[in-house]
Amino acid sequence: MAGTWLPTLLTDTPQDGYALAVKLARVAVKMTQADPTIREDLRTVYEKDAGALIAVSSVVATHFQTVAAANNYWRDR
Repeated sequence: MAGTWLPTLLTDTPQDGYALAVKLARVAVKMTQADPTIREDLRTVYEKDAGALIAVSSVVATHFQTVAAANNYWRDR
């Protein structure tokens, strides 16, 4: 990915922060598997795998912790 795609971790609300956490997870997958055809093929495997979907939730939760900390848990807003 060229250019700056993540200029800041700061968000206005926790909901915006959660959306950013999801984006971080999605971008990590895209950067790890750059071939869109392979990503599409793999999606049909993990979309029916409860364990894989739970693992995704864990990754998003970790990213959300990072975003929340960067935003001082939205206490100052």
